[in-house]
Amino acid sequence: MIKVAIVDDHKILTEGLSAIIEESGLASVVFIAHNAAACRDSIGHWKPDVLLLDVGLPDLNGVDFCKELKQRYPDLQIMALTTHNEYSVVRQMLENGASGYLVKNAMTEEVLTGIQEVAKGQVFLCHEVDVLMKKPKETQLWLSQREREMLKLIAEGLTNSEIADRIFLSPETIKSYRKNLLLKLDAKNTAVLVRVALEKKLI
Repeated sequence: MIKVAIVDDHKILTEGLSAIIEESGLASVVFIAHNAAACRDSIGHWKPDVLLLDVGLPDLNGVDFCKELKQRYPDLQIMALTTHNEYSVVRQMLENGASGYLVKNAMTEEVLTGIQEVAKGQVFLCHEVDVLMKKPKETQLWLSQREREMLKLIAEGLTNSEIADRIFLSPETIKSYRKNLLLKLDAKNTAVLVRVALEKKLI
């Protein structure tokens, strides 16, 4: 029986996933955490075989957390479970030690197959991500109208709070947008983000 842990801040999603996994008879869910801190507290005790890890955690970038976990627990198999299906995010997760990548709208069969494959030490990409990774890299970047608006305001030098006031969203939401843009454009900081955006004529 494969021991699975889930780290995701969406409780409805974790409950649904847990039910699917438990009913399969292939694996059991040993713990669920809704942020990185809770995962750190539990993982050493439960020692899961496979960790389903959300990229967009509320307290830490999942890409960085993946690297941290693999350094501490080299035998842990990590499968990203996320809404992010951009080329750069997938590549960073795999480079940081993830063995699998699932988008959150993946079919039940893909979830279970993914768990089985990564538990055996194989790399598993759900169909949508597998197709994505085989396309030429330059076709991978797509930004929503809101993300383009955010990029423009960031390039103007506005802080998260100032952007929040300008477009009537919470500073936390703006922080999340900024973090996602850094991931999508493969930028280490805001200065690099703005430079890449200008190079790619996104603003």
